[in-house]
Amino acid sequence: MNKITRKSFYSFLALYLISTFSFLFLSAYWFFNSQVSMEKNRNYYKMNHIADIESTKVIRAQMEGTGFKIGSYNKADVALLDKDKHLLYGGVYQKIDFSKDFYLNNGAFTLITKKPAGEFGVEYVVVQSSECTSNIQVIKNKLLYTVTITAFLILIIAVGLSYIFLKPIRDKMHEIEEFVKDTTHELNTPITALMMSSTRIKSKQMYDEKIVKNISISAKQLHEIYASLSFLSFDNSKEKAITLAFDKVVEESVSYFKELIEKKRIALDLHIEPCTLTIAPTKAKMLVNNILSNAIKYSKPKTSIRITLNTKQLIIEDEGIGIAKEKLQLIFKRFERASAYAGGFGVGLSIVENIVKEYDYKINITSQEGKGTQVTLLFS
Repeated sequence: MNKITRKSFYSFLALYLISTFSFLFLSAYWFFNSQVSMEKNRNYYKMNHIADIESTKVIRAQMEGTGFKIGSYNKADVALLDKDKHLLYGGVYQKIDFSKDFYLNNGAFTLITKKPAGEFGVEYVVVQSSECTSNIQVIKNKLLYTVTITAFLILIIAVGLSYIFLKPIRDKMHEIEEFVKDTTHELNTPITALMMSSTRIKSKQMYDEKIVKNISISAKQLHEIYASLSFLSFDNSKEKAITLAFDKVVEESVSYFKELIEKKRIALDLHIEPCTLTIAPTKAKMLVNNILSNAIKYSKPKTSIRITLNTKQLIIEDEGIGIAKEKLQLIFKRFERASAYAGGFGVGLSIVENIVKEYDYKINITSQEGKGTQVTLLFS
């Protein structure tokens, strides 16, 4: 992972985690408050119910003239006091604040009611309970545990999603890095040849046909690199299609590569018939040049290339190194090369495929390793 993809990875991860954790903590806060509110209400009604039970028992004891015994309650203490606030029955463990009817102090809730109304000498019913506080603590612990586990799972998911999200960027960055390396390599060869040829001309101070040919070949190689890069980098859709003699385009392409063909001592077998197509001139030239340059590039010296053109199709067949069967499915992918035999960017056939799709043509490639490749371009 290079510096750019690493920065993108951490930026996406931080954004995802901040937004997700913010939502998680806000949800947890809302849930906790709602549970606390529900627990407080439940606790209040439970304490109020206990006070009602004891008040009813006091009133019944007064009416029936029977004895009175205070009840026992789980996690709740009950005290009955007279009008002077003296304890009559039961007991509570905290000091009572009679200025409030219901309050929280030191983790315990206290409820004070006057429902007995002095019956049986009882004026006040006081209920104290710490159950609500302990239940809230349990809720808090469970919620904290759940949030921690959820946050950990979110972190794992976030890292996984970041890798998945950035995979296309990583792949594209890798393609760009490889492209830059290939460009450097491809430019180095013709530039070195030009410099060496120029030096030799200066030293000889006379015309040398071989040196001039090397200069011409190198210049054309640079031009092909420039043409491919320009086609990939700039919008060529505005160029209008015109009716042109496609056979002349093929002949011009053959003439253009003549010096390179001669240098590799490749024999040409031409069967060119008149053919008229409606296509943008630049794209027609790119179409033929890329297919033919590949045939020349991957042909060994002293082999032959056969070019057949009629109104229905263009066939360019070479006796080169061929393409492995498993590579045939990948050759139209940009920056993908079937072989490192002759260098290149892996963009030529990608350009060809784009043009073929644009004009609704069809292209078929058959190849056998060590025997050669046949490219058939079918016109609609």
